[in-house]
Amino acid sequence: MPGQIKKLVIANRGEIALRILRACRQLGILTVALHSEADRDAKYVRLADESVCIGPAPAVDSYLNIASVIAAAEVTQANAVHPGYGFLSENPDFAEQVEQSQFIFVGPTAETIRRMGNKISALSVMRAAGVPCVPGSDGPLPEEAGKIIHLASEIGYPLLVKASGGGGGKGMRVVREERELLDSVETTRKEAAGAFGDDTLYMERFLDRPRHIEFQVLADIHGNAIHLGDRDCSMQRRYQKVIEEAPAPGISDELRNEMGKRCADACKAMGYRGAGTFEFLFQDGEFYFIEMNTRIQVEHAVTEMITGIDLLQEQIRVADGESLRFRQQDVHFRGHAIECRINAEDPITFVPSPGRISQYHMAGGPGVRVDSHVYSNYLVPPYYDSMIGKIITHGMHRDEALARMNGALQEMVVDGIKTNLPLHRQLIQDSGFVKGQCDIHFLENLIREK
Repeated sequence: MPGQIKKLVIANRGEIALRILRACRQLGILTVALHSEADRDAKYVRLADESVCIGPAPAVDSYLNIASVIAAAEVTQANAVHPGYGFLSENPDFAEQVEQSQFIFVGPTAETIRRMGNKISALSVMRAAGVPCVPGSDGPLPEEAGKIIHLASEIGYPLLVKASGGGGGKGMRVVREERELLDSVETTRKEAAGAFGDDTLYMERFLDRPRHIEFQVLADIHGNAIHLGDRDCSMQRRYQKVIEEAPAPGISDELRNEMGKRCADACKAMGYRGAGTFEFLFQDGEFYFIEMNTRIQVEHAVTEMITGIDLLQEQIRVADGESLRFRQQDVHFRGHAIECRINAEDPITFVPSPGRISQYHMAGGPGVRVDSHVYSNYLVPPYYDSMIGKIITHGMHRDEALARMNGALQEMVVDGIKTNLPLHRQLIQDSGFVKGQCDIHFLENLIREK
């Protein structure tokens, strides 16, 4: 029955913890902020209705400790858990244990997370749903060297050897010639076994200059699913996104709607529940599915800006058993939005820069949004991801969004630590980025040149 969620545990930290808290507050849901000893003074901890320390600073002893998270939900008498992104958000065992403990998990079922987290099974589901995929092995690589060589020749070089359980750029290797193949397979198997506990591999065609385009979806338990358009996340360094925007420049409305519909139909076919993202490589006018993220993403804000839909609230409503409040014809895209991820790191070497922020001033003005948990005198801990916030700008068109971002980046002040603000100020004025349609190698090539 809808309306069950009364008190929700925020099983995360940083800006997403604050974002979840704000969504709950607007829905009239009480919040429990979980925190490590290092995050005791975080803004969201102070703002939450209750807070529980779940362990020492290392994530493995706190935010990744399933027993501690569930125990905190029990002692506070909460009845729902939101995993945010990262940490336990795509851990099927966590989702399973949350629901077995009689709490509502704000996300898909454990079975769905498990199926989509395995790249081979995810590709199988997508092909069955009619979603285009990169030409590849259509299953695990065989053990026999001769069969691997024959399969590679059918796919064509260059190709990627990838770990089935990989992600974020880990567990993959580019093979450009047959003589590199078997050594690459053996090395990647060892890496996959060590990193993911699973040495299953597959192969697919390597696209040399693709863009990274993704589609946001929402689905409920009643069989309804919609898409909320696309995002371009091609500005990356080592497979980690730096700038995102929506809609993706240069994609026709006809193609966007066609691909979005395929993603929504795939959600219906697999019985998906909640918010999710289909990630694609896009080259020569063709989309190729690479993976699905079964959670909210860092870049959800640009989609919110062009649709006016609060994705966190909808995610919680769906978990609470409600039907989607929107049909596809109700979703309207207005203008353009750009997001810059602000990290506590050296803008040249990218070495993390934890420490105390001596002065913090948020950017502002029309069409400017800042999602951040930090403040003046906040101590950025050295134990977690270096992202300390996001600047999002919106305009009636891309040029206006770019101009507003340029102004916001000039206005933003974070003193006491190093940040990547200087890099963003450079990128947002780079002629290649201003023209749009950069491929995923653009930033690394730029860094290499400079």
